[in-house]
Amino acid sequence: MKNLKRLFIYLRDYKKETVLSPLFKLLEVVFDLLVPIVVAKMIDVGVANNDYPYIVWCTVILLVMAFLGLASSFTAQFFAAKASVGFAARLRQALFDHIQGLSFTELDSLGTDTLITRINNDVNQVQNGLNMGLRLVLRSPFIVFGAMIMAFTVNVRCALIFAVTIPVLFVVVFAIMKISIPLFGKAQAGLDRVTGLTRENLTGVRVIRAFCREERSVEEFDDANRELTALNEFVGRISALLNPLTYALINIAAVILIQQSAVQVNIGGMQQGEVVALYNYMLQIIVELIKLASLIITLNKSMACAQRVAGVLDVESSMSYPDSKKTAGQGGETEREASESRGGEVAVRFSNVEFSYKGAGAPSLSGISFTAKKGQTVGIIGGTGAGKTTLVSLLTRFYDVGSGSVLIDGRDVKSYSKEELCKKVGIVQQKSTLFKGSIRDNLKWGDQDADDAALWEALSVAQAKDVVENKPGKLDFKLEQNGKNLSGGQKQRLSIARTLVAKPEILILDDSSSALDYATDAALRKAIHDLGEKNITTFIVSQRIAGIRRADLILALDNGRLEGAGTHDELMNDCETYREIYFSQYPDERDAFERAVR
Repeated sequence: MKNLKRLFIYLRDYKKETVLSPLFKLLEVVFDLLVPIVVAKMIDVGVANNDYPYIVWCTVILLVMAFLGLASSFTAQFFAAKASVGFAARLRQALFDHIQGLSFTELDSLGTDTLITRINNDVNQVQNGLNMGLRLVLRSPFIVFGAMIMAFTVNVRCALIFAVTIPVLFVVVFAIMKISIPLFGKAQAGLDRVTGLTRENLTGVRVIRAFCREERSVEEFDDANRELTALNEFVGRISALLNPLTYALINIAAVILIQQSAVQVNIGGMQQGEVVALYNYMLQIIVELIKLASLIITLNKSMACAQRVAGVLDVESSMSYPDSKKTAGQGGETEREASESRGGEVAVRFSNVEFSYKGAGAPSLSGISFTAKKGQTVGIIGGTGAGKTTLVSLLTRFYDVGSGSVLIDGRDVKSYSKEELCKKVGIVQQKSTLFKGSIRDNLKWGDQDADDAALWEALSVAQAKDVVENKPGKLDFKLEQNGKNLSGGQKQRLSIARTLVAKPEILILDDSSSALDYATDAALRKAIHDLGEKNITTFIVSQRIAGIRRADLILALDNGRLEGAGTHDELMNDCETYREIYFSQYPDERDAFERAVR
């Protein structure tokens, strides 16, 4: 319950509504509780004495109370809806903002599917629970205890039946709640798995069909769905016990009440109208407990979902950014290194860097040390899992190093604010992601103030100028979600252009030309290489030797270790790992190379 308290802050702008809603419900309850008394008077006075004007007067009173009760109910509903919808909007925004602030380490641990479920389904469940709670949670105790109090005003002996029955009912209710709340939490976790399978199958439908895996995918989804259904049925059966148990207790209490009331009437201790009033109060309790049974299921789900949402909000980012610039040279580098960097030569320095992903059994990078000068093109190559993407992710500070240091312009990357780092380092990742909107809108992610001339310049360097010129509306051409109306190569080129618009000092291309044909790729490499004349340091991650062959510095990685660093010719002579990669792509040159070595 402690972590649920932090969600209450999102209700602070709705204090008035959270107070007024139950107050109007209390007012409605007051009118409901007065009805049996008026009916009793109508019977004992009006009917018993054939006093028709009195009966009419009581009828008018009942109609007025019904109207006032209805008005109170509508008002309570209005305030409850306003508070719950506003609360959910603020909670969802806070959750989204919090997720955006988490580092890649936390995002990897939580998982996309879980976050989608919690920000949508879970928040909706919390909203429904709050709405129902403001209107009905207090109504049921008002009615139950109010009916007992009114029963004591009618007949103390018979009211003792209420005093015994009500505590027993609440014990049953809270026992079922205690059992079912954790089970609803497990059910929501099962929903995460179903959501994950749904997302995976829908996004990978082409691969599934290519390998004729439709039946297997359906079976996996059915298995997960059956497990979720079985768990929901189990917790549903436990929650369903509430109705029969409460009905049995109330009906037993009603039988005893009628028996005791009959005795009181026979000895002249009660009037018939008072018996009707007591029975009506018992009926009111029955009706409220029926509502409460349904409400408890909703509240149990809501509380389980609230705990899941609070759990995400409790996750703290393992990464923090300074608010302002720090003095250059505070990154742990030596005086000579700091002086050299400030002199304008060194752009990036890795010093004995080691990094491990959370939960990984072995480090992904070990003992990485190299220096890249400003204006250089740095190629990074290695087999699958060698650590290429991990290395450049440390430059952008998607992750923090475990040990060692990463320096940009002589400063530790951790000393940069997020805004500084985004301006200094631009990255085009392996998977091209474009957003729904115009091409202009997507390109301006790099710089909101960029004019069309700057956009066309970036498109030209990225070899995407012809792509845009051939689209209707050109820069105003509307892209579908994730750029689905573009080819893979077109998306890659536009992604590169978007990063170039920002004019970063360090440009990272993480295998971002894999979908391009050789001619376009060659033109792109030449244009990127020319950026060095503008003092832009470029890191190119590639699987192909051709992509990095002319780089000023090539880093050859293998199993997270730097096996060699130098130019192409230097690595061919000194680095076995690089030679094996080269000959795997150019097998015809192996014999010529070996003869030259001899």
